[in-house]
Amino acid sequence: MKNAVARDHLIRIFKAGLARVDPYRMIRDRATLSGDRLSVDLENGGAGIYLSDFRRIVVIGAGKASAPMARAVEEILGDRIDRGVIVVKYGHTVPLGIIETLESDHPVPDANGVAGARRIIELADDADETTLVIGLVSGGGSALLPLPLEGTADGNPVRLTLEDKRQTTHALLACGAAIEEINCIRKHLSGVKGGRLLSHLAPARSLNFILSDVVGDDLSSIASGITAPDLTTYGDALSILEKYRIAGKIPEAVVRALELGNAGKLPETLKPGDPAEALATNLLIGTNRGALNAAAEEASRMGYPPVKLTSRITGEARNVARFLSAIALDSAQHSLLAKAPACILSGGEPTVTIRGDGKGGRNQEMALAFLVEMARRPDAFDGVHFLSAATDGNDGPTDAAGAFADRDLLVEAERSSLNPEAFLNNNDAYSFFERIGGLLKTGPTNTNVCDLQMILVKSPD
Repeated sequence: MKNAVARDHLIRIFKAGLARVDPYRMIRDRATLSGDRLSVDLENGGAGIYLSDFRRIVVIGAGKASAPMARAVEEILGDRIDRGVIVVKYGHTVPLGIIETLESDHPVPDANGVAGARRIIELADDADETTLVIGLVSGGGSALLPLPLEGTADGNPVRLTLEDKRQTTHALLACGAAIEEINCIRKHLSGVKGGRLLSHLAPARSLNFILSDVVGDDLSSIASGITAPDLTTYGDALSILEKYRIAGKIPEAVVRALELGNAGKLPETLKPGDPAEALATNLLIGTNRGALNAAAEEASRMGYPPVKLTSRITGEARNVARFLSAIALDSAQHSLLAKAPACILSGGEPTVTIRGDGKGGRNQEMALAFLVEMARRPDAFDGVHFLSAATDGNDGPTDAAGAFADRDLLVEAERSSLNPEAFLNNNDAYSFFERIGGLLKTGPTNTNVCDLQMILVKSPD
């Protein structure tokens, strides 16, 4: 099979996964309005609510996929919506008629995100027991709602700044901290995360549609749990700084705020059992597991019997690549896990520890590390084709969703005198693949459920 054809097949399988977790379709297909009753029917549960019980409906939201979610809600509820505000990543917009869209930056927050968070808090504080709040939450919501923590300790004001949060985010991304660890710290530096939004919403009821970009779909981690209680503490946040030895790389004001919180001098995040929790109904509408299942179905239709490894891939991207390349090699040579033809699938969200000054993202780094393994025994990998891609279409701070690895790309690298291992050591996967035509660029997909990895194993042509 020609490598170009294999890449087309990988793209088809990837796009089938995306289609399954299209948040617009998920809400339009699963939420119905009959008279004044809004019903939501999901595989993992549902909800029903009478709109006549409320005087007004307000929509708020944040995340890379919140715009298509808002479009679906507008189409269902129409002019029943009083007003609304959502915050999305730059370029991740869709036309809306009632709900206002604000754009801000991700993964490092900016001033527009602070302004958007304040607008949402204003709407939340204005809600009362006659208000139904529709919440739209997806991955990226944490960085897109960067409301710095404010409080009082020992009679003195505690006010973090956006720059404090930016520097902290940079340090956490650079050290390779897991998303759950990053979110733990974000929650405790925020006036909205860790369930704190629910405190502002009370006594209003909220119905929250949530698209998961978190491995394991923990509601308290998606967008740093703006609509869910939080089990982590200020002490946990301090332990993460100690684990990665980055206390000296973040602002003193941040460390001081965490220490004050740990001493009980600043309020904790919302904990399970708080009365505000009972006013919120959280509905999980899309997951990485759903995308993985749809990708497997498409692979089967195309003649590649699928093997689904897991939807919980974590860890260093280059280490995951070595693991997946070993599985591919055993399958290609010995039919150990799968017999060719086959499609081996996994999903999740690995991390990258930045050691160099190059450009890339976790999926591109994984593909490059996979290619490095292929370069060690190129003949053994004949018939193996790999793609790792972010379901939101943006892998790290780049315009690519991910990258491929196959024999043709190895040949092109050699022809161009490019050493894949040197680029890997510099975390410069984007530059490498851009020069040899190995990037996958989809543009914003308006969904976000972590990453997918796909391996086609076929008998060598």
